[in-house]
Order: sequence, then structure tokens, then C-alpha cells
Amino acid sequence: MSLPKSITTIALTGAIAISALALTANAEGHGANPAVAARQGHMQVMSLNLGILGNMARGNTEYDADIAQAAADNLVTMGAVNQRFYWPEGTDSESIEGTRALPAIWEDQASLMEIAMRYGPAAEGLSAAAGQGLDAMRAAIGPLGAVCGDCHESFQEER
Repeated sequence: MSLPKSITTIALTGAIAISALALTANAEGHGANPAVAARQGHMQVMSLNLGILGNMARGNTEYDADIAQAAADNLVTMGAVNQRFYWPEGTDSESIEGTRALPAIWEDQASLMEIAMRYGPAAEGLSAAAGQGLDAMRAAIGPLGAVCGDCHESFQEER
């Protein structure tokens, strides 16, 4: 049984809020910056959902239209979260430990915003295709993966 999209969105938003609070409390208990913990949690949720879709696309797991649709819808919802509080100056990899965010995030806002503006349409395209079959999902996952890759290549320190 799948829930209507609006209920799923409300549930995911609530789960994100609860997770952010838990991450913040955990970060404060360990001396980490709560903004860094929140953005890392956000990226982990995005990575989980993109990973589910990627595993289906590569044939590592069986395609399931309902699961694919839920993961793609989650990615759209995550893109709608206002991240303004995640990125205070002084939380880059050269200023504090525990982050891979490069100083370029704060130095090249124009490039960052150009990439960020491409996320929404790519996620919406994936959401429109994800439940329509494996081939449709495979065709739509590439543009979102490219957006994520562009951002990580430009603004994230390598592991």
C-alpha cells in the first residue's frame, strides 16, 4: 500500500526535522558544529535514496516501481528543504575538522547556485519517470547524478 504523495511528503518532512534535531543534539554532545551535522545528515538522506535508485538502475537490486517512486519523491522533497542554516561561514574543511566542504562554497557562490538550480528540475524529472519502468528510471537518473557529481567535484574535498 502506498500513501498519497502529500502524506508521504509530510511524513518525510517530519522525519527530516526529527533527524535534524537528533543530529544537532548528538553534534552538540560531541563538540561538532550543528550546522555541519545537519547538512551531513541531509546529504546522507539524499545519498540513501539515490543509492536505492542507482542499485536498481545497475541491476544490483530488482526494480520495484513503488520503491523507486518513493526514493525519487524523497529526493524532490530533500531538494525543497531550505538549506540556508547549513552553510555558515567558517564551516569549511580548512576551518574545522569533520567536514569535506571546500572553501569554494563560500568563494564561488555563482557557480554553486548554478549547480543548485539544476537540482530541482533533474529531481522532478526523475520523480516523473521513476515509477514508469526501469528503462524510464535509468534514463532519468543520469541528469540528477550529473548535478550531484558537478557539485561534489567542485565543492567537496575528496575522501
